[in-house]
Amino acid sequence: MTRMTHDFGDTMQKDAVPVVSADVIFASLRFPNYKIGVNNQIMETKDDPKVLSMKEVVARETAQLLDQQKRMSVRDLASKFEKGLAAAAKLSEEARLREAASLEKHVLLKKLRDALQSLKGRVAGRNKDDVAEAIAMVEALAVQLTQREGELIQEKSEVKKLTNFLKQASEDAKKLVNEERAFARFEIENARAAVQRVEEALQEHERMSQASGKQDLEQLMKEVQEARRIKMLHQPSKVMDMEHELRALRAQLAEKSRLYLRLQKELARTKKGEENAPHLYELEGTETLGSYLQIQPCSDNGPELSECSIQWYRVSSEGAKKELISGATKSVYAPEPFDVGRVLQVDIISEGQQITLSTTGPIDPAAGLGTYVEALVRKHDTEFNVVVTQTVSDHPNESIHVLHVGKMRMKLCKGNTTIAKEYYSSSMQLCGVRGGGNAAAQAVFWQPKQGLSFVLAFESERERNAAIMLARRFAFDCNIILAGPDHKAPLET
Repeated sequence: MTRMTHDFGDTMQKDAVPVVSADVIFASLRFPNYKIGVNNQIMETKDDPKVLSMKEVVARETAQLLDQQKRMSVRDLASKFEKGLAAAAKLSEEARLREAASLEKHVLLKKLRDALQSLKGRVAGRNKDDVAEAIAMVEALAVQLTQREGELIQEKSEVKKLTNFLKQASEDAKKLVNEERAFARFEIENARAAVQRVEEALQEHERMSQASGKQDLEQLMKEVQEARRIKMLHQPSKVMDMEHELRALRAQLAEKSRLYLRLQKELARTKKGEENAPHLYELEGTETLGSYLQIQPCSDNGPELSECSIQWYRVSSEGAKKELISGATKSVYAPEPFDVGRVLQVDIISEGQQITLSTTGPIDPAAGLGTYVEALVRKHDTEFNVVVTQTVSDHPNESIHVLHVGKMRMKLCKGNTTIAKEYYSSSMQLCGVRGGGNAAAQAVFWQPKQGLSFVLAFESERERNAAIMLARRFAFDCNIILAGPDHKAPLET
């Protein structure tokens, strides 16, 4: 006979309780501690309250990984994912061991319950009640074990999901590492190639600098030697003598030019059969754009020019068309851009007698004026300093202004004040001043609109002619012919 506990009064045979199988393997060396709680519920006593559950550990590790993902490098992130994958594998293995241990516990509880059921049929009285209570505790323990199994299954699924996530993340991290490594290698190769090109360029530049430096030095030495030679040859006295010779040559050239023009005019009169006619007047001045022509009396027998009627004309080089120049009724006329390539003719009428004078040939263009105007055409607006010498408005005369010649309009300003501003139109007029003495070659007549006109004097003949050509060029682009007052078509002669 064997006594089960000190509370049992009766005895039973040893073979009354089946022997537990020896092939059962426990997860630990001791059986868990249990205690009876409220309503006779069996509760497991935790040895270390600080030990976290597997679910909490996994959640904490996942949060740490997601938190550190933004500030870690690609290599560190891949290493971390590798460690996380290993931890997930370890957790999966622990879950599997727990599942096996849970299965073993179920087997053990079943055998224990069967043994208690068998014992319950053999005892009676108080011992039978104790056995029934033990059976109830075993069944309650089995229910809690089942609940724990459900939790283990859920944790197992979560661990499996985490494992798959970490595995995918690890693969992505490896792929990213490979891409970054390839990109880094490509950048390194490009940097090496760039450095090599820069080194080659620096070497080439250094070689060229050395070669050019030697050439510049040799050239400088040659120039210094030439300067010394010129200095030795040209003493101050010789330079002054050469300047006097140049002045004398220029004076002789001007005199010969005047003599040449006079001979040409006499030759032209001879060809026309006017040798026997009285030679009362002649035209003086250079027949080029930028100069002025003046009628000069050649005999005391002629009438005074102030008592004569004067009219200037422009004639085509073939002599077929003759155009009256409106307002040109003075003894002085300054050619304008319209006169280039044409012959100028003037009629002098006194007491019913008419004398006609003309230039020896067409008016020549000013040297370099065309290139200068082409350069100004590229600008949107060109400014010219002018002096208002005459106006029909109340604006004071002899004041300095700025004339703006633009692609769409012309504007006259004084400081920040706009005196006149008009777009190109058929009512606008622009031409050279018809008369005015020696300053006629630098003055223009401008009528922005009906009832408003100005006489503007420019700084030079070149500026005056450039302004006229530029304005007419822009007006022509706007389908406007910009000419002088009473502009008429040429007359047939």
